[in-house]
Parts: sequence; C-alpha cells; structure tokens
Amino acid sequence: MFRGSMVALITPFKNGEVDYEALENLVEWHIAEGTDALVPCGTTGESATLSHAEHKEVVSFVVKKVRGRIPVIAGTGSNSTREAIELAQAAKEVGADAHLSITPYYNKPTQEGLYLHFKAIQDAVALPMILYNVPGRTAVSLSPETMGRLSELPHVIGVKEATGDLKYAAEMMEKVKSGFLLISGDDFTAYALLAMGGVGAISVTANILPKQNHEMFASYFAGDRERAQKIFFEMLPFHRMMFVETNPIPVKAAAYYMGRIPNLEYRLPLCPLSSANEAKLRDFLKSQGLLKIS
Repeated sequence: MFRGSMVALITPFKNGEVDYEALENLVEWHIAEGTDALVPCGTTGESATLSHAEHKEVVSFVVKKVRGRIPVIAGTGSNSTREAIELAQAAKEVGADAHLSITPYYNKPTQEGLYLHFKAIQDAVALPMILYNVPGRTAVSLSPETMGRLSELPHVIGVKEATGDLKYAAEMMEKVKSGFLLISGDDFTAYALLAMGGVGAISVTANILPKQNHEMFASYFAGDRERAQKIFFEMLPFHRMMFVETNPIPVKAAAYYMGRIPNLEYRLPLCPLSSANEAKLRDFLKSQGLLKIS
C-alpha cells in the first residue's frame, strides 16, 4: 500500500493563511502525475509553524480531496508525546491511511525515552505509524537496536530514513523484523536504499517532478533497473538545487516559479531565498524549460 513516490507535500499560503484552493490543485496534479501517496504536514509542509487547528484541517482537507484514490500519510510528530498522540488521533478520525511521527526534537531523549515515546503513541492510536528518523533536524537518532524493538510493535510499520547514512540504514535493516518498510527520506540516497529492500521515498523533489520520481520507482519495481538508475541521475541536479538552502525554502520557490502555486509565502522563521540562490534557481529552471513565472 505504501510504495513508490510519496510526496512530502508543501503547504501553500496566501496572505498568511493556508491557501486551500492551491492545495486542492496540488493534490489533483499529483494524482494525475502518478504520485503514489501524499504526505501533508511534514517538515516540507512547514508543520512547525502550523497551529494545531491548521494542522488538523490540512490533513482533513487532503484526505477529503483525495477520496481514497491514493494513500494519505499524515504528519503527526511532536516533541511532546501528548501532542503527538492528539495529532495522530485527529489523523485517524478523518481517515488518514497512516501517520508519520518524527523523533522528538529539542528534548534529546535517551534511546529508552524514544522507545517509550513511540510506544505510547502506538498504544493510544490504532493507526499504522511510520517513524521519522532525521537527526540533522532533531539532534537525536534511533539506534538500530531501538528501531528493532520498535518494529515489533503492532502499529509501527516502517521508517522514513533520512540520515543519509547507508551504513546506518544497513545496520538498522539488519535489526528490524521482516516486512518492516524502509522508506527513504533523503532524495540523494533513495535509489541506493532500494538495494536494501527500500519501498520508495517520502520525497522533497517529488513536489516539482512527481512523474519522474514515480517512474523511477515504478521502473525499478518492474525490473528495469537501468531505466530507474538513469532517471535517478537525471534528477540529481534537481535534488541539489532543492537543498541550496533549508528545506522547504528552495522547493517552495521552485513550485512557484514553475506555476504550481500562485503565491510564494513562508512563515517565519523561514524566509525567502537569498538573492544569489534565487537567481541560481531561476536560471536552473529556465535551463530545464520549467520556468513559468519570470
């Protein structure tokens, strides 16, 4: 059910509020382009600056607009276990197919604290849960041993692996139970993780190249690894451009300049690209024939 190109969906804003018309247009475009699952309210969706009410409404809106055509994995993580449970419960109530829960940031819990955090969530909410391990943002990482323990819990079905460390990924997959889903959370290592049993990616670049990202995974799973590898390397310059500054600043700007969202707005503390990187992005999109807003 959860396989292929799963987009870490951006959240469009207009005059400081969520632009639901633009969000609906993104949902329909992704489905038409072959995106395999939508992941609203993750890091790329600026969840950190959404109020809880907005967070719940965005997830509910996406679920309603998708109408069961592809899975919706709701971002629900928090550094407060109680808040993470609240967001997970809300996702379940509106019909999300699974939820994505990040390692608690700032608190810097121990491995036992991390285990107890996720166990408390899955005990409280009977909804498939995908762990999100991204130490570059949270300052903590689930050890392979802790990941193995968590994989035995009934509602923990997989991990969004965003360390970018292939050695770690291999050691983690050595510890988890059979059938545990390995989902890339790092576009640069998405293809490599397939060799370890990966099932796809929760992708930033899929916001602007949904068809290509879908086709890379579809080709791989169909046995055409040569074509999958070719697409991966064709997308590599896009991956680099999407991380010239903190995600989601570049990808949201790219979506705007490609005409996919009508307004380019962030919420502080995120701010627009520097003038040098904005020029670099626009020149890159123009070179690819994708620049629509001059």
